[in-house]
Amino acid sequence: MRKPIKVLIQGTGFAGQGHAEAFRYAGAEVVGIVGRTESVVKEVAAQLAIPYAGTHWEEALQTLKPDIVSIATPGGAHEIPIIQAIQHGCHVFSDKPLSTTGESAQRLYELAEQKQVKTAFAASFRYMPDVIHAKRLIEAGEIGEPQEVECISHFNLEKHIPYGWSHRKEDGGGRLNNNFTHKLSIVTSMIGEHLLSMMGEVRDDLGKAPIVEGVHNFKKRRDFIPQDINDPDLTWGESNVEWSYTVLAQIQSELAKKPVSVLFKHGGLHPRFNDDHIVVYGSKGAIYIKGHYASGPLYLYRNGNWEAQPLPQDIIERIPEGESDTERNWRYLIRLLIEDVQGNGVQPYQTFKEGAQYQKLIDLIRQNDNWVDVSQL
Repeated sequence: MRKPIKVLIQGTGFAGQGHAEAFRYAGAEVVGIVGRTESVVKEVAAQLAIPYAGTHWEEALQTLKPDIVSIATPGGAHEIPIIQAIQHGCHVFSDKPLSTTGESAQRLYELAEQKQVKTAFAASFRYMPDVIHAKRLIEAGEIGEPQEVECISHFNLEKHIPYGWSHRKEDGGGRLNNNFTHKLSIVTSMIGEHLLSMMGEVRDDLGKAPIVEGVHNFKKRRDFIPQDINDPDLTWGESNVEWSYTVLAQIQSELAKKPVSVLFKHGGLHPRFNDDHIVVYGSKGAIYIKGHYASGPLYLYRNGNWEAQPLPQDIIERIPEGESDTERNWRYLIRLLIEDVQGNGVQPYQTFKEGAQYQKLIDLIRQNDNWVDVSQL
């Protein structure tokens, strides 16, 4: 009988707990979890029945000798633990962003290649069922040659969510790291992975956020919004990262003679009027998927009409169980990683190669230097 794959988790919040359950769902054994605060990591380990709880990552690597490590902390805390894990010969599953700069992300990719460990990069909303269905329809020629893609979303996030890693560039915050990564992954999965050119701009519409103690789970941060935002005793932290972005890209597709034009438009703090959506326009038709991360339903435009398309049964059967889209997508990708580590043939999935590429793209977009001065025209 094959021994179960041993997994060590770094991070005790929503992502850490979700990763632990996802690895168990794939048949792996979660042998330990590491966090910054002893009381918190012990509490989470007890809740999830994880036998080892610690606050020292290197010590946990040496003691447990895991096959795979799962990195579920903010991006600013990724580089050193990933390097240490790779040096121990561990395969690595990392949530996005891979790191906070393209330079450091590239180092992680090159080290993983040098040490010949497998990696997975969790820009994982490409595993939404309607995205998989759209990819199939496009490849079957249902819309002709893909020509344009439009990704529009407005989240209307509460401006007084407590100050934390999402407000800080150095900790992996910002909407490019935590929204654009998923959108780009969705688009490339449908039309092709070969990026040709890109430009964009970012904007910080927030400025500051209240500093509140006790927020340990990112998913529950809204519960800590101060009731009186004008309380003179509140302290504030300064945001230094984008809350809105506009990006234009050209992607080469094997299904089209010309590069496909892509628009990514996201307003993190702005209200929506029409539904968030992703649309792929082709020479003979179009595909519309409702929802900012393509939650569905999917509509196909042909013969002058938009027609709702049911999910094929085989796609339905591959959808993992889970409370949310995020958790189901983690489980989908982790299942692929586990199968790959076990030596089974699997479909290609995103690795640190894409994680490094995405981070370098984000660095370029944040330079915000694509403008041409036309004030004198």
